[in-house]
Amino acid sequence: MSLNQKIDHFSGKRIWIIGASSGIGHATAHAFLKLGAKVALSSRRLDSLKEIQSHFSPESSLVISCDVLNESSLKDAYGTIKNAWGELDLLLYVAGVYEPLRADEFDLDKAKNIIATNVIGPMSACSVVLPDLIRQKHGGIGIVSSVAGYSGLPKALAYGPSKAAMINFCENLYYDLAPLGVNVYMINPGFVATEATAKNDFHMPALITSDAAAKHIIDGMMAGDFDIHFPRQFSLFLKFLRILPYPIYFFLLKKFVKI
Repeated sequence: MSLNQKIDHFSGKRIWIIGASSGIGHATAHAFLKLGAKVALSSRRLDSLKEIQSHFSPESSLVISCDVLNESSLKDAYGTIKNAWGELDLLLYVAGVYEPLRADEFDLDKAKNIIATNVIGPMSACSVVLPDLIRQKHGGIGIVSSVAGYSGLPKALAYGPSKAAMINFCENLYYDLAPLGVNVYMINPGFVATEATAKNDFHMPALITSDAAAKHIIDGMMAGDFDIHFPRQFSLFLKFLRILPYPIYFFLLKKFVKI
């Protein structure tokens, strides 16, 4: 059952991707542009954004510097988009910070940075676009969280809680926005080969490419899915783990997660 309105095409759709300079954001930007969308590319790394833009017609994209921890920067970026295109059809928040942390190496400064970027960042971005999406009664918000937010996992002492917060946030957003005609996409990838996961020193099961992740995201949006999670063989296993009693959960975690 589709919880969102299905999308027939992205041609001409106006999309703002925050975190488009690398990884999933970079791949998704390419994919949307190939489908004929107009894409506003935002991050703090303009060189990478301009590289994406160079492959497509100038009128199909905007390159906008944006700092997700600076409210004025977000408002200025959105103002640029509105001046150019009038309205926004989709906000896709992909920006995120990952630092492997365990209790014996806990660093509060790193944890604060993770929470700020992964929680306050998307909330701030949503606060900028929500009034217009509610007024226009169409469009959507997609937030890339992680399967790490399903339940406690090793080396995710700050990252996991930040993603759990976004899962809850998306559920609340959906409850409020669905009656108003605004789609919400809760996007939970497993392991994707990016600059962030390159920090991991352990085997990452069901590892996929950024291009594969982009395809999962776009296919899920077109199908009207609220809960977009992938790759299924891994994400469904973690969904199963979260419903188990804790003694069984921790036993299986130690058995199958070799970290």
